[in-house]
Amino acid sequence: MRGRGYYGVTPPGIWGRREFLRMGSLSALGLGLGDYLRLGASQAERVLDRACIMIVLDGGPPQHETFDMKPEAPSDVAGLFKPIPTNVPGIQICEHLPQIARQADKFAILRSVYGDTAIHFTGVYYLMTGFMPLQSVDFPSRGAVVANELGPRNGLPPYVLNATLDHAAGPGFLGSAYSPFWVRSDPSSPDFRIDDVEIPLDMDWSEISDRRWLVKRLDARFKERDTKGLFADRERFFQEAESIIRSPAVKYAFDIASEPEPLRNRYGRTPIGQGCLLARRLVEGGVRFVTINAARAIWDTHSDNFNRCEMVLLPEFDAAFATLIDDLHQRGLLESTLVVVSGEFGRTPKVNPNAGRDHWPQVFSVVLAGAGIQGGQVYGSSDAVGGEPKDNPVSMEDLTATIYDRLGIDPDKEYHTPTNRPVRLANRGKPIRAPLV
Repeated sequence: MRGRGYYGVTPPGIWGRREFLRMGSLSALGLGLGDYLRLGASQAERVLDRACIMIVLDGGPPQHETFDMKPEAPSDVAGLFKPIPTNVPGIQICEHLPQIARQADKFAILRSVYGDTAIHFTGVYYLMTGFMPLQSVDFPSRGAVVANELGPRNGLPPYVLNATLDHAAGPGFLGSAYSPFWVRSDPSSPDFRIDDVEIPLDMDWSEISDRRWLVKRLDARFKERDTKGLFADRERFFQEAESIIRSPAVKYAFDIASEPEPLRNRYGRTPIGQGCLLARRLVEGGVRFVTINAARAIWDTHSDNFNRCEMVLLPEFDAAFATLIDDLHQRGLLESTLVVVSGEFGRTPKVNPNAGRDHWPQVFSVVLAGAGIQGGQVYGSSDAVGGEPKDNPVSMEDLTATIYDRLGIDPDKEYHTPTNRPVRLANRGKPIRAPLV
């Protein structure tokens, strides 16, 4: 589930255990770690100390069964579930999200978000980058942009990916220096461990030293022709990468097993539950941007929507998100951590003959919390059947701009591709401020 992309290959720019085992060992791994350390060497310390956790409900969650219920609509629109009150008067959500309902004062619901595609592949790319895919440009994911703009903190990678979204989560034209640290394994597994912060079990540091020596010998002839000091820089980055691998702080940030059992149980012993707990540990340790999801297209409920939502999807999400928000709040981290919950699109207003809902990008709901977002409110609305925005429509570009704005990044900032094509970070989207912040 974690090790392959859509086409059965690991995409470039996302590294892991296999790269570590290549010739030279730290050579391939060091390029990932070393490159992100380069960010710290080339950028001043930021005053703003914010982070982001992005929870991707891959497949497209139904707005009617989550945050935008339509109990007054005809039965083939309203569905089978009932709304319940939250701890904020006037705001109701699905009855199968009771824990989240008790945290509603800490998050805002955007009920008028819309996209431009009903295709999973392009929709996920749009969600993760803020751009529709083009043949001519590979746009960077938001995590890569945050890594570029904010840099590393406390010696941890700035961008961590614990998801199956490899096709849309890379650095794009920014280059491999801004690639995510990819957690390939399921954090809910009893034997969960991060291979990339430890040397392989069948190796020791003396063997790595021998390999590094061999790499230096192979590089020697090329180094003689290096007039820009690139090899000296790379060697320094390799040494720093090794110090990261040896770092107890890095290992501790990924050590989810050190969490109290009752708290782990509150999050839920599920991929999304333990993924949220791992994300909290990572931002607490210093990671800037963490992306998580449970599985590829798990919310793609074309059939049996109500059983799947009631028995699995909603209870797992309810425990994970509610506990994450409360945990961040109790630790004083919610003020500095933006939490985003979104799918790539929503689901159709009408229930189909298979008791499911189909792809629907015309309107869907997104949840935002933390980093200055004022909780306990709803922004925008959909029409009577949850099929189109009714007021305050929010484009995917506006959502992107809002995320960057909350992280202290100028959404109008202009990057340039290797071919010198100008690219604005939020693609002309405008951040939502009042009344959200």
